[in-house]
Amino acid sequence: MGIFGRKNDDTATAAGADTATLTGEYTLDPAHTTLGFVARHAMVTNVKGSFEQFEGTLHLDGSDPSKSTASLDIVMDSITTGSPDRDGHLKSADFFKTDEFPTMTFRSTKAEALGGDDYRITGDLTILGVTRPVTIDLEFNGAAKDPFGNERVGFEGKAEIKRSDWGVTWNAALETGGVLVSDKIKLNFDISAIKNA
Repeated sequence: MGIFGRKNDDTATAAGADTATLTGEYTLDPAHTTLGFVARHAMVTNVKGSFEQFEGTLHLDGSDPSKSTASLDIVMDSITTGSPDRDGHLKSADFFKTDEFPTMTFRSTKAEALGGDDYRITGDLTILGVTRPVTIDLEFNGAAKDPFGNERVGFEGKAEIKRSDWGVTWNAALETGGVLVSDKIKLNFDISAIKNA
């Protein structure tokens, strides 16, 4: 049963807490949250990366999930792919122009309960000063109180975007046909958020 699912007898969710308890304001825990992406390289392999610095908040509404919201601010200079040279190229004017556009933002505009533990959130993603809608499919992983007394919720999310929609168009042609970097980018999220006191 999902975070916002209710049984007729109002029994607790599978996560061990009723929805009224879970309703509230939450802050993303950067130490236990991953904001990742995957791009196809040279048409033959995937390159994975993530952002190391970000701030985010969630408002969860247990009685009406459509009133739930999410906000995220990502420091673009914190991008990492395991290769300093590649990271430097991604920060340059060819890609994210981090000197000019230091932050990527997401502001939700719609939330939906799809049934079970599945949810969907739509919002405005801003990259390079360009704002376009993006839809993220989410799975609720549960809720728990950690050893330090923090009330946590967890979600996994995924989405696909075309980087060209935000003006990120640099590429190089391959001799064998195709291009060096895919236009399609897969976004992956592992979210742990702590309920505000």
